[in-house]
Amino acid sequence: MSDSGISVVICAYTEDRWVDILAAVSSVRAQSYPALETLLVVDHNPALGERLERAYRTAEDVRVLPNSGPRGLSSGRNTGIAAARGEVIAFLDDDAVAERDWLCRFAEAYADPRVLAVGGRTEPVWASGRRPAWFPEEFDWVVGCTYRGLPPGRVRVRNVLGGNASFRRTAFEAAGGFATGIGRDGGRRPLGCEETELCIRLTRARPDGVLLIDDRAVIHHRVPRVREDFAYFRTRAYAEGLSKALVARSVGAAKGLESERRYATRVLPAGVARGLRDALLGRPGGAGRAGAIVAGVLAAAGGFAVGSLRARRGSYATAGTGDRTGGPHE
Repeated sequence: MSDSGISVVICAYTEDRWVDILAAVSSVRAQSYPALETLLVVDHNPALGERLERAYRTAEDVRVLPNSGPRGLSSGRNTGIAAARGEVIAFLDDDAVAERDWLCRFAEAYADPRVLAVGGRTEPVWASGRRPAWFPEEFDWVVGCTYRGLPPGRVRVRNVLGGNASFRRTAFEAAGGFATGIGRDGGRRPLGCEETELCIRLTRARPDGVLLIDDRAVIHHRVPRVREDFAYFRTRAYAEGLSKALVARSVGAAKGLESERRYATRVLPAGVARGLRDALLGRPGGAGRAGAIVAGVLAAAGGFAVGSLRARRGSYATAGTGDRTGGPHE
């Protein structure tokens, strides 16, 4: 990889995560492969922006920027992309910390000029101190973490996961930015999948490109107590179905649901069987995990059905990096 380096974008939206934001930035500044810069993009919260400006006033390697597009994570990321100077742009959640060699692993993968995107492994940090007994590892994506069923090592994938991901700048030049109207927007419904839609667009624009996950590029993601509850689990699974419907509408069901079909027909049945086996052996949480997998599938299927109906009536926008406003409004 060239000397133009890696820019890290962290999108923030609430002062409630103040300590987490500072920890995220500190983990970037402590990398064994130094980041070219850290961009803190603040999502329509002037008070948070001013507070961060004061905190990093003397830091030459940290810049604070307001989200210049519509409210939401996708527009915030597009703002960071437009402002970044690095050859590679990495994204870190504002409530996560990266291990010391996180950027080093990304840089190693980009030594291959065919590589356009690299993701890593995201480990949950449960607020209660340990995983709830009923919570299946197959559904760790519900809390923004790497889930059981992803292949180990450094492997080719259809898409990276947005909270721990990086892209070569030329990827955005080829495919545009993150789509607005799919991902989180600060509302009550925890939507997602914007990185999936972008990666599928990127593969279509650059069929010779390679997308990777390297499970040695590790971050640790905080899971608040509210997300340890079954009510959140069910709501997030339903929202995933809504988002997947938008993705399928955008790029076609064949590509948009290719990985999900394998996940639903192989990984999840094995998870149910494992939970039932644990229940028969008297191990705690086995029946709960099997039941949660079934409930999650039903919730996601319901969300997909509703989302498919809505997608036929509505639209969303994709934002190109050349637009300094972060892309058109919805």
